[in-house]
Amino acid sequence: MTRRVPRSVRSDRAARDRAIGIFDSGIGGLTVMRALTRLLPAESLIYLGDTGRTPYGTKSPDVVRRYSFENTEFLVDKGVKLLVVACNTSSALALEALQQRVDVPVIGVIEPGAQAAARATRNRKVGVIGTEATIRSGEYSRALRRVRADLEIYTRTCPLFVPLAEEGWVDNEVAARAARLYLASLARSGIDTLILGCTHYPLLKAVIRATMGAGVRLVDSGVATAVVVRDALQERGLLRRGRGGEPSFFVTDAPERFVKVGARFLGSQVDSAVQLDR
Repeated sequence: MTRRVPRSVRSDRAARDRAIGIFDSGIGGLTVMRALTRLLPAESLIYLGDTGRTPYGTKSPDVVRRYSFENTEFLVDKGVKLLVVACNTSSALALEALQQRVDVPVIGVIEPGAQAAARATRNRKVGVIGTEATIRSGEYSRALRRVRADLEIYTRTCPLFVPLAEEGWVDNEVAARAARLYLASLARSGIDTLILGCTHYPLLKAVIRATMGAGVRLVDSGVATAVVVRDALQERGLLRRGRGGEPSFFVTDAPERFVKVGARFLGSQVDSAVQLDR
């Protein structure tokens, strides 16, 4: 006799088996995807890289919000159970609007990174490095002060870090000189914790650490975000059991460069990506 599974159980299982959606302005968000894969290996993941319109860091707030809405709509239509905004610029300028716009949980990378840094600092001095738009928005500073109002916060933009990461120039003299140029004053400021406020920056950890010194803890917002995602899914009973599904990748420009460079960010091969018509 076949045992009938109650409808409520089938419904719960179907909800758990839905994918997590992730979007970024381009390739960098794959470092967040890598952190999610390591922490939540049973989950299925769908990644959208808006490679045809990158970078977001130089765009106006209205344009960033419009692009973020379009990315969110695509992933929600795919039936995701949770959305990760893996772009620091979108997290700074569009997160609240996105959370009000859709029914699934939407998690950005700024709040988790700020919370991790506020917990990590011992001398109350925290640095943040990121793109011009992320730093200009002030969202990291506000998020840090929501956790600890007594923090001293130092911010810097590091625009060359993004092309260096994408070219794979992360451990040569060019990268080291760029790090010294951007971070020398931060290294003298006395901070003991530094937030890597761009998804590209984890690839440059070695030169950043060499410039800042061993006493400065580097906070990868992607790793902190993965922990928040796990907790959110667990709280809602949406953690997936069993084996993870194959990841899916979508881009808005020709996929060849994304596939070629993506492995550097993801830590594993990107076999293919589907190009969307935008």
